[in-house]
Amino acid sequence: MIKYKGKGIYELKTVQKLPISLKESWSFFSNPKNLFKITPEHMNFSILTDFNKMYEGQIIKYRVSPFPFFRVGWTTKITTVEEPFNFIDTQESGPFSIWEHEHRFEESKYGVVAHDIVKFKLPLGIFGRVFGSWLVKFQLIKIFEFREKQLTKIFKK
Repeated sequence: MIKYKGKGIYELKTVQKLPISLKESWSFFSNPKNLFKITPEHMNFSILTDFNKMYEGQIIKYRVSPFPFFRVGWTTKITTVEEPFNFIDTQESGPFSIWEHEHRFEESKYGVVAHDIVKFKLPLGIFGRVFGSWLVKFQLIKIFEFREKQLTKIFKK
């Protein structure tokens, strides 16, 4: 699920089949307000930015608690929008040295196949890799497992 790509960069890939149309998937995933529905409650996720429709160059600010007693600001920028097939958000400021999250959607006989491809690099160089990589990887896997369960519940037909 998470692979080391070199130069401190890791890549997480997930794939989920959803019994919905491409239009429904775009409507759900391109609305940051829906992150509340697919983010574990203990992360105390909040969006600080007002927004309407997603667009390239859009800045979205959040607060999140990735670990107990540690709350952090996170700013992402929408760098690519190809409605209804994909969008990419990258971290402008936050807990990672690099964060790029591609959301890709394709029609299939099941409805839609949703792909998440996350490339990230931890801060603090070798120290971050040695002492933080196992914890961050574990946390990200748990977050995406939670998302998969929630999406299955939300789109159950």
